[in-house]
Amino acid sequence: MQQSIESGPWTLARFAVLAVTFSLVGLLAGFAVSPVAIAQDDEAPAEAPAAPPPPTPTTNDEAPRQISYLAWIYEALGMGYMTVFLGLSFTLVALFVMNLLTARRENVCPQHLLESFEAHLNEQQYQEAYELAKADESMLGMVLSAGLAKLSMGYSQALEAMQEVGEDENMKLEHRLSYLALIGTISPMVGLFGTVHGMISSFQVIAAGGSTPKASELAQGISTALFTTLIGLAIAIPAIAAFNILRNRVARLVLEVGICSEDMMSRFQNVGGQK
Repeated sequence: MQQSIESGPWTLARFAVLAVTFSLVGLLAGFAVSPVAIAQDDEAPAEAPAAPPPPTPTTNDEAPRQISYLAWIYEALGMGYMTVFLGLSFTLVALFVMNLLTARRENVCPQHLLESFEAHLNEQQYQEAYELAKADESMLGMVLSAGLAKLSMGYSQALEAMQEVGEDENMKLEHRLSYLALIGTISPMVGLFGTVHGMISSFQVIAAGGSTPKASELAQGISTALFTTLIGLAIAIPAIAAFNILRNRVARLVLEVGICSEDMMSRFQNVGGQK
């Protein structure tokens, strides 16, 4: 099971990462259509004289600098935060695809194995049933093969072996899922770190600029604080949602494996004189 899980999911995960990358580029390119006006000169105009001056054309006023959302986000985050958030995003997509493919019924409790295994048991072809379960790399195949291997020692020993294998495979599935929860926990912390960093930068501008700090310099730190918080939450929310959905799916499939395997092996309760 380990080999089949590690090869296919990671291949599809690469395609998923590329798809998300192009989607993000398209989304940010759409933002670029509506520019954001950021004034370069924030100094207040001088007071008007007592007599109103004649109307002057507005050609002397500097036009606000036009900047796209993509450039604004890049300037606010910087290379450091941008690299961290992109790494977390790509890792989240890869882990989600890998765990989604791992939690399929065919990889945990395949229906065809149940039908074939039961058919062999009904015909008393126990060796063939063992070889069938042993060759299958699913969790159900490992549990059934472990039970048949210990059946000669008694039914209770077979059940114990099945439970040990089931708990081991369940632990592997939960460990893979735990990395989704880890990303869901780390991302808001990175966003909070950026929030504190941005506010410190803004207060540093106030302390260095005296009573009239430039608004554009203050906006740089505030933009860093807000964008890091926003992107951190945007990564954490789907990560936590995916973790809980996949965890419930894995728990349901593992429970089904336990019920089906015990039902298959219940016909051997009198083996070894133990119940």
